[in-house]
Amino acid sequence: MSAEKRTAELLFARFFQPYYPKDVRFDLQKARTEDANPGKNPAILAQIDEIAATFAHLAPKVLGAPDLALDYSDASVHRLGARLTREKRDAWLEPQAKGEPPFLVQFVTHGALYVGACVVKNHGGEWQVRRPLWESLVRLTSRAGTGDLSIFGWWLKALSDDEIDHPRLVDRYRTHVEVPTFDADALPVIAKPDRRMPRLAKVRYDLLYKHLRAHLPELRDVGDDFPSAERFTELGFKWLDFVWLGGGRMLLMHGPTPEGVHLFWLDAKGFVKSAFYPADGFPAHVVETDGDKLRVIVSIQGQMQVHEMLWWGA
Repeated sequence: MSAEKRTAELLFARFFQPYYPKDVRFDLQKARTEDANPGKNPAILAQIDEIAATFAHLAPKVLGAPDLALDYSDASVHRLGARLTREKRDAWLEPQAKGEPPFLVQFVTHGALYVGACVVKNHGGEWQVRRPLWESLVRLTSRAGTGDLSIFGWWLKALSDDEIDHPRLVDRYRTHVEVPTFDADALPVIAKPDRRMPRLAKVRYDLLYKHLRAHLPELRDVGDDFPSAERFTELGFKWLDFVWLGGGRMLLMHGPTPEGVHLFWLDAKGFVKSAFYPADGFPAHVVETDGDKLRVIVSIQGQMQVHEMLWWGA
């Protein structure tokens, strides 16, 4: 018989749900939506801060990394997420003592409040207190809008069998916190956005360099992390188009390949990030800009799909 798959749902039901207050144990809608601090009692927020501080102090030793700096920075969430492994998760699932929850319960519930505290301290997030405390949400307002972040839910998914071998806690923090709050307006302008950047009809690495040198001499280099000449050739672009973003602060290169659509974001220093969307060969994809939003429209098996993000990428 194959081992039982540890999904986020199974982890929650087996290891966490038994420790919920009785009145919300089987009423999760209430646990996750009812304001547990309507009077804005500062003592409750102080309790959250205390738990987060305790986690920051004790977690490095538990993770076998006594020098791990959990200093409430965004980078500390990246360092923390990289230390979550299948081996540690499985060890923490073992019972500690009769009647006590597995250590995973304490680590995750406290870790959720630490990561939430990072959002509050660095990005102006606001606690939306729930009962139990680890179900508390963080309300974050950014150029992407206002949303409530379920940090505890992020942890459960990140520790599931599907995600435990990948730094998905870090990915979610980057996607839902760092990217939306990034100060894109602080990027230097490469060129005026009315600068014409014609399509590159024949795509080769050397021709791309010549194209950029001819039409955008301000961009001295595409950067060390831009795909190599060999990789660029392997992609097999049919053509490349260029779109100015953020008033000329970024240049988006995009084009179709046999597998789909590739996009590359460049700022004044060169390559920043890339994205890939599977797509049919016909009809051609469409890139649209609308204020802070960037939309990439592709056809998948004859059905149109829209990928929307902030102009500086996902």
